[in-house]
Amino acid sequence: MPLYSYKAVNNQGLAEEGVRDAADEQALLLELQNQGLIPIRVEAAKDKTFLGFKLKTAGVRLSSKEIGMLTAELATLLESGLPLDRSLTILLQLTEDKPKLNKLTADVLDKVKGGKALADALESQTGVFSKFYLNMIRAGELGGNLGGVLQRLAEYMERAQELKDTVSTALIYPAVLLVMSLASLFVMLTFVVPQFKEMFDSAGQALPVPTQIVVGLAEFLQSYWWLLLLGIAATVQYFKSQLGAPASKKVWDGRFLKAPLVGEIVLTMEVASFSRTFGTLLGNGVSILKSLVIVRETVGNTVLAESLDYAEAQLKQGRTLSEALSQQSLFPKLAVQMIKMGEETGRLEEMLMRVAGIYDKQLKQTIQRMLALLEPALIISLGLMIGGIIVSILLAILSVNDLAF
Repeated sequence: MPLYSYKAVNNQGLAEEGVRDAADEQALLLELQNQGLIPIRVEAAKDKTFLGFKLKTAGVRLSSKEIGMLTAELATLLESGLPLDRSLTILLQLTEDKPKLNKLTADVLDKVKGGKALADALESQTGVFSKFYLNMIRAGELGGNLGGVLQRLAEYMERAQELKDTVSTALIYPAVLLVMSLASLFVMLTFVVPQFKEMFDSAGQALPVPTQIVVGLAEFLQSYWWLLLLGIAATVQYFKSQLGAPASKKVWDGRFLKAPLVGEIVLTMEVASFSRTFGTLLGNGVSILKSLVIVRETVGNTVLAESLDYAEAQLKQGRTLSEALSQQSLFPKLAVQMIKMGEETGRLEEMLMRVAGIYDKQLKQTIQRMLALLEPALIISLGLMIGGIIVSILLAILSVNDLAF
């Protein structure tokens, strides 16, 4: 759901500001009024998210690693038997060299000392924590196991970060290889080929067709290189606008799922994230329906998210989660069968975490397989293009020599 920033007055006459997600502005207004607040201003926010965690607040950017570190440290302090306010006070001292975290901790501590629950104190921050995070905290507070819940959250964020790092690290080498390949081609066409063109012009001989193509491309890049940059910028802007509009994003998400290798990576990543988030919520006492609603908001692919909407409707009609997912034919059969087994044995949470582990490993294998194909493909493509340029130059040189004799 979209984020909205708001300003309201509470029943003590004090102003409150924050960022919350809601279906629309009217829904947020109603939510604030139900909480006894008098809304003054509600407008769309532009905060970004990663794996369900908001990264921007009041002009301050917070990384998921910082939130994960804060969560892990607070969990350790609470698990050691310290009360919440004392734990937050210690955290305040530990984050003195981190101004952003220190300010956030100070704000939360003030609200906790003022009588607010930790979940409410965190929610009052300007959109730093996702609905998933806040519901986990609420479940921990209601169940009297806040330290254990925070420990699970820290582990969840660590595994989610590992999943992200796996993908980004694996793509670094192909990205560098692609950039260097394009740079090498650009240098050859704009600096090397023009040196030979002067010699070809002085010979007065008609150049072979391959040479004419290469020389023409080199002249175009020399004179209109800015068109290339403009084209790249236009392409990026096009995809940005396409992925920003719900209707077109759904079309592209469907294409991504059907694309060879890429679709397998997207599906595997989403299934792993879905299973881990769902299992974590169920393990902390959140109902299956509420968990499904929260998990749906963490799914990045629109097509998969809509399938969870259908699953939610089926659950309300009395069907099981595995039945609802199997009807969509989007989720892998192995994942659905393991979920079904978990439902039949009453160990759904455990099975979901196993599914997450299985698809984490499968994601790494899929990425390795993709790289095994991508790296030689890039190298061969670069070799063919550079070889083509060299051959076209040699053909022209040979034709000039034939004319001389």
